[in-house]
Amino acid sequence: MCRMLGYLGDPISLERLLYQPDHSLVHQSYQPKEMTAGLLNADGFGVGWYGDEEPFSYRSVMPIWNDANLPDLSRYVASKAIVASIRSATPGIPVSLSNCQPFRYQQTLMVHNGAVSEFQHSLLTPLRDRLSPKFAQRIQGSTDSEYLFALILQQWADGVSLDQALAQAISILLALGQEHGVEISANVLLHQGDRLVGCRAGNKSPQPTLYWLPEGGDLPGVAIASEPLWSGKWQPIPEHTLITVESDRLVQLQSL
Repeated sequence: MCRMLGYLGDPISLERLLYQPDHSLVHQSYQPKEMTAGLLNADGFGVGWYGDEEPFSYRSVMPIWNDANLPDLSRYVASKAIVASIRSATPGIPVSLSNCQPFRYQQTLMVHNGAVSEFQHSLLTPLRDRLSPKFAQRIQGSTDSEYLFALILQQWADGVSLDQALAQAISILLALGQEHGVEISANVLLHQGDRLVGCRAGNKSPQPTLYWLPEGGDLPGVAIASEPLWSGKWQPIPEHTLITVESDRLVQLQSL
């Protein structure tokens, strides 16, 4: 079960989120507190951030604590919009760069914490059958996360908003899970530089944890994370909930 985070606010260094907190993402890679499956997040990582408009990413298959370049990069890079993920690979799914998040499509970055039980033998084919060739052909890896991203993008291409696309994709995924008797957890963050959208969802309780931190005091913006990065005003996101952070840092929570 992976760990992830997202941020939208005034520019901060990557180091503020990845290294400096007591329970930073690096710390969570070897000593997570709230994972429901697995012990470590040692199967790769990725960080995404935005310049003026274009998103950039840095990904690796090595554990985040073992990357010699990331400390310097994280001190150098500052951004108003950040996502990051550390991976605990599902058994049977390869540790490869194509399976490391964040995934990107145009200006959108996505990270996912969760799992579709026995994905290769359960929902891979039903999900692929629901994708148009345009989005099916974009898939490079073998994770349920990337298939879910393709499903979100397909809903979004129909002209709905990004939060509506996420809600519709989650609804489809959970319906497939019920039809095929498959357990699903799907915490997702989608970033577009000036908008951060996420959800805490699944068909088994308790669902993987997800928290958000209001702007003010600890950070000059809003953060969302699988686990609080420090003790403070982190608020748990309820199960079956969609969260949206706008460019003015207005936060909206609504039931899926």
